[in-house]
Amino acid sequence: MAMAKENDEFQKGVKHLLENGVRKLPNMYILPISDRPNVDKEQPIMAKSGLKSSIIDFAELQGPNRSHVLNSLSLACEEYGFFQVVNHGIPIHVIRRIVDVSTSFFGLPHEERSKYMSSDMASPVRYGTSWNQNKDDVFYWRDFLKLVCHPLSDVLPHWPSSPMEFRDWAATYVKETKYLFLRIMEAILETLGLWGANKDDGILKQLDDGSQLMVVNFYPPCPEPDLTLGMPPHSDYGFLTLLLQDDVQGLQVQYKGQWITVEPIDNSFFVNVGDHLEIFSNGRYKSALHRVFVNPIKPRLSVASLHSLPFYCMVRPSPKLIDDANPRRYKDTDFATFLEYISTCEPKEKNFLESRKLTSNNISN
Repeated sequence: MAMAKENDEFQKGVKHLLENGVRKLPNMYILPISDRPNVDKEQPIMAKSGLKSSIIDFAELQGPNRSHVLNSLSLACEEYGFFQVVNHGIPIHVIRRIVDVSTSFFGLPHEERSKYMSSDMASPVRYGTSWNQNKDDVFYWRDFLKLVCHPLSDVLPHWPSSPMEFRDWAATYVKETKYLFLRIMEAILETLGLWGANKDDGILKQLDDGSQLMVVNFYPPCPEPDLTLGMPPHSDYGFLTLLLQDDVQGLQVQYKGQWITVEPIDNSFFVNVGDHLEIFSNGRYKSALHRVFVNPIKPRLSVASLHSLPFYCMVRPSPKLIDDANPRRYKDTDFATFLEYISTCEPKEKNFLESRKLTSNNISN
């Protein structure tokens, strides 16, 4: 009975634990030694390392330096699996307001936040905790709010009505990030030889009508941050994820086997290549393995906008990127396949993507 009651408390989230006086990390959150972060000893800061070439000035894509920026974008997608976008055109006041209303949501009483708790992954709004709270053997130091964003007119009435301005600013932010995503994808398609003179807008039309999921992540101060993580190593399932961060470090990406800490840049977006873009590019561009660490003093908030094809569409390598020298490397997949996979397995590391790879014995066109 006591164990069941304790587990029920964990299901309510880490902010609820702190609100009820937890000052020591519960055993449920303590990772095996091999999985714990070692932030101080292992990881240089991205902006101080050799990865500054992953910063993409979006405004220059519209000017005379476009070819140079496209080369940098191609390199970032191929070599790193991520890049940071500056001068992206989304108004600063929109960015500030989505951070403000998101922070206010997590500042609501637990009774108000818990109205949106659900285990239904198809729900237009879900409030929850950890990584996959129904399956995790060890919990992660994160609470989240997930919003299905398409079609916006259908899902908007289900989103939180408190704080009062949440829906309006979240909807504005969703529209702005969708537009930015489509413009970035135009550039990525051009780097793959699928845009410009050889323009084929079929895939872009699908993405325009595609899925969008907004995830607001909240990482409260952690009493023993060296024993846990905010999120485990994982890749994102879609084409691209546009991540807005506050000024608190926490995001790490893996590069050549080493965890690199991302230094936030004001009013920028950190963009991950997702599994679906890796599949679509037939392996030319690689999805980024990333994780989140937490700290004992400051809370951290991020807003992720995940974009892909419509849920019912198959994702497959572009036929134009398959030839004798580059045979097809991935099976077809869709969102239903992903949901079926995560209902039986935890989508950590890049194991879902690995399940979609064709072996050398059955690669074919």
